[in-house]
Amino acid sequence: MPLYEYHCNNCHRRVTVLIRDVSKSSVICPNCSGTELERLFSGFAIRKSEKAVYDDILSDSQLTKGLMHNDPRALAEWNKKMSGGIDEEIAPEYDEMLDRMEAGEMPDKSMSGEKTSEE
Repeated sequence: MPLYEYHCNNCHRRVTVLIRDVSKSSVICPNCSGTELERLFSGFAIRKSEKAVYDDILSDSQLTKGLMHNDPRALAEWNKKMSGGIDEEIAPEYDEMLDRMEAGEMPDKSMSGEKTSEE
């Protein structure tokens, strides 16, 4: 069942309407029950495949050069590119670690949660 977006000329709101029967010609605004609606084009997103993400990274010579030289800024950028579009919630510690890497600080074992030999 498709969802369509409309602009209601009565209440001037953008509304999303579930169309159960495409043969039904009249659409009613769920906010004001108005019938003067104009259909809008909906936005959409296309996710890149993992291969496309890798290709983007490998084609970025500055990023690959930074990764080869253990530049924390490059590592932060790589992490952002690799995690872009994941549907999972990201822990605040991860965001903090990325912020520190973007500032030029290489993460240490205490930041990653790994045990050190001193513990």
